[in-house]
Amino acid sequence: MSDIDLNLLNALDVLLQERSVTRAALRLRLSTSAMSRTLSRLRKALGDPILAPAGRAMVLTPHAETIAEQVHTLLVGVQGVLRPPPPVDPRSMEREFTIRANEAFTQLYAAKLSAAVSAVAPGVRLRFMPKPDKDIGPLREGTVDIEIGVISGDGGELRAQTLYRDAYVGVARAGHPLFDAPITPERLCTWGHVVFARRRDRSSPADEALAVHGLVRRVAVIVPGFPAVIAVAAASDLLGLVPRSACLALPGYDTALFDLPIPMPEVVVSQIWHPRMDADIGHRWLRAMVFEAFRKGP
Repeated sequence: MSDIDLNLLNALDVLLQERSVTRAALRLRLSTSAMSRTLSRLRKALGDPILAPAGRAMVLTPHAETIAEQVHTLLVGVQGVLRPPPPVDPRSMEREFTIRANEAFTQLYAAKLSAAVSAVAPGVRLRFMPKPDKDIGPLREGTVDIEIGVISGDGGELRAQTLYRDAYVGVARAGHPLFDAPITPERLCTWGHVVFARRRDRSSPADEALAVHGLVRRVAVIVPGFPAVIAVAAASDLLGLVPRSACLALPGYDTALFDLPIPMPEVVVSQIWHPRMDADIGHRWLRAMVFEAFRKGP
């Protein structure tokens, strides 16, 4: 029994329904001899004749009568497992999705995205989590469904879809003396800087670009996110370097933006997920909703 061919399950179900080798063969589009060989294999596997002659007809053995309904139920179950999942109906979906993103994303898009989701899928709940680091463990472990940000270098197996491209700009309080003359790399280093850094010992692209000019900026304050960079710069003489999109999430500060006099790499912001969720119908639907929200803008 341990080495039974599960392909025989369908043949057994048809034989139990038709109670005839000939009719079962026609239904399965097999020759009568092939169907007879299949019946022999089934008899050996089950240790039971299954069908017994009764005049010109065949009847089921008591064991076959006993298992007929179970066999059919098993076959339906197997077919259901091997069949692609049905199309998702957002209106009937009951599910919670976890999105990990920084504070700026949550402020800009959480309300808009949740409203769009609720309008078509009232049973779906979105849980937004802070993003204190670039650890991809939560995606691998399944505790996070989607991460919004820049894909980590050690996430080679992860999937990503670009949402938008961003660029770094400088931010300072309005009326800062920096604006009294052309902004050069040297003048950029005249004042202290407030920076967002996850790791104390890691240099940024700005530091590398300034090093080309033989310059080093003085980092006076390290904060946990870009919104805090903007807030500190607005209330002091410190300068900050932030993605332009981060400034959209914080209206009300009396700040001014300026183009940087040093080259900075483009920031590619993506939605990132683990490949095991590629084919998940609900997850694919959520990714489409996130992409559409970014396409329309904040």
